[in-house]
Amino acid sequence: MSRPATGGRGRWLLRRVAYGATAVWATSVVVFAATQALPSDPAMAILGGDATPESLARLRLDLGLDRPLWQRYLDWLGGVLTGDLGRSLDSGTDVATLLGGRIANSLALLLLALSVAVALALALGLFAALRRGGLADRVVTSTAVSLQAVPGFVVAVALIVLLATTVWPVLPAASLLEPGLSPFAQLHYLVLPALTLVVAETPYLLRQVRSSVVEALESDYATAARLRGVPERRVIWRHALPNGLVPAVQATALTTGVLLGGSLVVEVAFSYPGLGGALNAAVGARDIPVIQAAALLIAGGVVVVNLLADLVTVLLTPRLRTGES
Repeated sequence: MSRPATGGRGRWLLRRVAYGATAVWATSVVVFAATQALPSDPAMAILGGDATPESLARLRLDLGLDRPLWQRYLDWLGGVLTGDLGRSLDSGTDVATLLGGRIANSLALLLLALSVAVALALALGLFAALRRGGLADRVVTSTAVSLQAVPGFVVAVALIVLLATTVWPVLPAASLLEPGLSPFAQLHYLVLPALTLVVAETPYLLRQVRSSVVEALESDYATAARLRGVPERRVIWRHALPNGLVPAVQATALTTGVLLGGSLVVEVAFSYPGLGGALNAAVGARDIPVIQAAALLIAGGVVVVNLLADLVTVLLTPRLRTGES
């Protein structure tokens, strides 16, 4: 028996948005507190070690460093909510301007890597699931397990040696994107960092797709469909695959979150001018406004991705979509 569930879904969506906003706020508190605890003096970082005590004291006053920590947090949070992320202590550039192009570069890399990883995981996961227990299944699964155990920086170094420097130097080792051009117009610079992320993340996705499709193929509703004389092809494409995709969607969201936060190693390895590289440089320079903004943007991206994954899960699950009791 089904019933209208628009109101219930609306309340569910509002709850998810509220949870996400709470998570971002909690992250902002942690990030702000952690950056304030760094052993560095913003005034000294701006003026340098030769600054006089008087000029340092005057700049600390201008920066509001004499105010209580809670007041500085509220001022910073108010600026974030109005789009003012502050100014870089290292370059003096507006943080929003500094990170704008970096965000676009990271999103381009993420989109390319995720598209390839999801396509490979779906194809190979379904291939292995349909041949479960056979030689092909064992080869695909064991290869995925082996690759999943390799750290991302090892994959990056191996690809640089294989495809950029020693064995077959056909791609640039450093992703020196030209400013002002779309990253997709410079695809040769994206290949190696994207391939590193694909190799690092596809095995996990593949195993999730395989296990969820196998579970769906061996479920009671698939068995009942076969007993009714439904052709196996229809059982696979109309029953098993849609239900098996639900865990895969959640796994994709988790992978996207990992890519958002974990692409730092890849961006540093290939000198890729993305958000992770900016965060790494800011940590080295103790550039607190950039650290705060980059960490908060990554946290917000993870929350948005998980919210979208929940929405897709509802669309793929008839019971949740129709409000069936």
